[in-house]
Amino acid sequence: MHITREQLSPTSIKLTVVADQAAIDKLKAEVLAQLSQNAKVPGFREGKAPANLVEKNIDQTALQAEFLDQAVNRFYVHAIESEKLRPVTQPQISLTKFVPYSTMEFTAEVEVVGPIQLPDYKKIKLEQKTAAVTADDVNGVIENLRQRGAIKETVTRAAKLGDETNINFKGKDAKTGEPINGTDGADYPLLLGSNSFIPGFEDQLVGLKAGDEKTFTITFPKDYGAEELQSRDVSFEVKVNKVEELKLATLDDAFASTIGPFKTLAELKADIKKQLTAEKQQEAGRAYDNELLEKIAIKSTVDIPKSLVDEEIARMEEEEKRNLVYRGQTWQEHLDEEGIDAEAHFEKQRPQAELRVRGGLVLGEIASQEKITVSPDEVEMRIELLKGQYPDEAMQAELDKPENIHDIMSRMLTEKTLDKLRSYASK
Repeated sequence: MHITREQLSPTSIKLTVVADQAAIDKLKAEVLAQLSQNAKVPGFREGKAPANLVEKNIDQTALQAEFLDQAVNRFYVHAIESEKLRPVTQPQISLTKFVPYSTMEFTAEVEVVGPIQLPDYKKIKLEQKTAAVTADDVNGVIENLRQRGAIKETVTRAAKLGDETNINFKGKDAKTGEPINGTDGADYPLLLGSNSFIPGFEDQLVGLKAGDEKTFTITFPKDYGAEELQSRDVSFEVKVNKVEELKLATLDDAFASTIGPFKTLAELKADIKKQLTAEKQQEAGRAYDNELLEKIAIKSTVDIPKSLVDEEIARMEEEEKRNLVYRGQTWQEHLDEEGIDAEAHFEKQRPQAELRVRGGLVLGEIASQEKITVSPDEVEMRIELLKGQYPDEAMQAELDKPENIHDIMSRMLTEKTLDKLRSYASK
């Protein structure tokens, strides 16, 4: 088979494939063997006639169509593997020459990932940070547990820190008076002193009673999540609907026993510390892996097809939309809050999406260079472990689907490759 490669752009390739006679003859024989299974030839039982007689007795148009379909697929895959290409889109195929079963030529244009040039990743070092849990961390969880189980009692006095207020609020630009999307709410429960709102907001409610109204201006932090609100002066109109005093449980052994199978407060605190430590270690591990891979990716060189980055942006936005649903916000409200349209939001994600794609490609290249593989036995063992965690039969059946098996294998390959990178980074 003769393959000619033309570089249309850094991420676009045109292949011209000319099949040799031996490949054509072999494929034709295979196609005839497949078609003979259902061919009806006089004097022979179905599927038993010789290939030459089958060819004479079947529809020649159907034979050519089946041959060409299989030939293009097989020879294209062979060309991709021979040229060591990483296609990311379906190819645009054009049949340029075909003389039945003697000459075949076609072209295939396809987007590909460019060559990946890695840095000397074995010399990239990164210190592993320890996951420390403080007494304040444990006490914070304890206080949250107390507040969840607190008995609320409506009071007529002025609100103080530790009280829960029910409020209506509206935000406007302090200079123009224009309403700002995402800065209003109704019947909103706010625990004073929780620091869950914009800094300074909760302090403004201290001293107010049910029925009181107040207008005040808050300057949003420089690093606030929504860029259009960063360092912005917003005037809030607030009405207090209700003030409730929280009757917290006494912090003692009896309280601990209401939370779980704990006989003492000390046992509860020890269990909380254990869980927090595990969570922080997992978070630290993920952060370490991401930082290490980012260090390598930034120093790597690779031409990435635009379509691949666009797909990653689409995934990022879908995840963002799911999170907005939990917050009770529409996509348009989110766009209005950021002060941009859908196209600008999409492009805003491009640098981060490109870094993610680059990281994935780099990780795959490292796995290849390190000859890291995952055996079928390893995948089977992981699936059995997962089935043990999910006794539901429907979920177990999902784990046996080919696409999920492939996904599990990919994750295991990622885990092994990251393990290798950690070993180099920590030496």
